[in-house]
Amino acid sequence: MPDPRSRRGRWYSLVPVLLVRACAVVSGAKSIEEIAEFAERATNTLLASLGIRRHLLGRRRSPKPVTIGRVLMALDGDALDQAVGAYLADQHRTSAGASATRPRWVIAVDGKALKGSARLEVPRRHLLSAVTHHPVATLAQVEVGAKTNETRHFRPLLAPLDLADAVVTFDALHSVKANITWLVETKKAHYIAVIKTNQPTAYTQLAALPWTSIKVQHTASATSHGRRESRSIKTCAIADNLGGIAFPHARLALRVHRRRKQTGRPESRESVFALTSLDTHQSSPADLAAAIRGHWGIENSSHHIRDVTFPRTPRPFTPGAHLAPWPASATSPSEP
Repeated sequence: MPDPRSRRGRWYSLVPVLLVRACAVVSGAKSIEEIAEFAERATNTLLASLGIRRHLLGRRRSPKPVTIGRVLMALDGDALDQAVGAYLADQHRTSAGASATRPRWVIAVDGKALKGSARLEVPRRHLLSAVTHHPVATLAQVEVGAKTNETRHFRPLLAPLDLADAVVTFDALHSVKANITWLVETKKAHYIAVIKTNQPTAYTQLAALPWTSIKVQHTASATSHGRRESRSIKTCAIADNLGGIAFPHARLALRVHRRRKQTGRPESRESVFALTSLDTHQSSPADLAAAIRGHWGIENSSHHIRDVTFPRTPRPFTPGAHLAPWPASATSPSEP
C-alpha cells in the first residue's frame, strides 16, 4: 500500500494504523472516535503486536483520532481494495491447492447498495464485488457511480484476478455478450449466466428447447425457516451445427425449476434459464445446480453481513466518553 503522507513528521507507519482500524472495526467500532477509543484502551502487548513504535519513555502510544482520520481521508481506497483482494485470493488459492482434489474456483459477481451510507443529498454507495462461493471471501470490489451502471465495471473488477479455469456466476444484468466474450477469450474462464428477457433472442431460444422430453438430472430439497424448497435441474447440450444459441461460447443450456411451500401459503413455482461455457464432461448437473444456488447464497454470506455487522450508522460521539472507565460487565482491556 502506498503511504499518502509526507515522510516529514510521520511517526506512525501506515500498516499499524490500518491494523488498529481493522481490529477496532472487528470489535464493533463504527466511527473514527470509537476506533481511537479502542486503540487507547489497548494493552502495550497488543499495540506492540500491531507494530506501534515505542516512545522514548518506553511506552507505546496509540494514534489519536485526528491521525486516524487524516490517514483514512488521504488513503487510496481502490488501492486498499486491490491489496486486500490480492491477499485473500492468494490465501484462497493456497488453501485450495493444498487439498488432494482441488475444486474448481467458483466466483460470484454481484452488486450491493451499502445500507446506511447515504448522507443528506448523497445517495447510498453502490459496490460491485467478486466473491468466492466457498469459502466466502471478497476478492475484489469497485464502487459504481451514481451516473453509471454495474455492467461498465464488470471488466475493471475482474481484470486484476487470475481466473484461468475458474467459473464466474452472475445474474441477468451482467449477461452482456461483449463482457462474456472477454471473460472466456482473454481471462480463460468459464461462466454460468442467468438468461432473462433482457436477452430476448437467447431467452426465446432457451424456452423453445424440448425441456418436457428431458429427464430431471438432479434434485435437491431442504426445509428451513418455515418453508420447504425443492430445486431440480435439466441440462441440454447445444449443437453448433443445428444453429446453437445466440450467445457466445455457450455449451450447455440449463433449466432450474424451483418449488417453494411456505407454511400457511400456497405453493409457488418458478423456472429459470441459464447458459454455461462448461461442457458435459467438465461439470455434473449437481455441480451446476450447486453453483447456481451458491450465487444467491452470497446474499446471506456477504450482503447480509454488510448490512448487519457494518451498518455505517455511527453513534453520536460525546467528548471525553472515550476516557470513561470500563464497565464492570465488559471484557478487561488486558483481554484483546
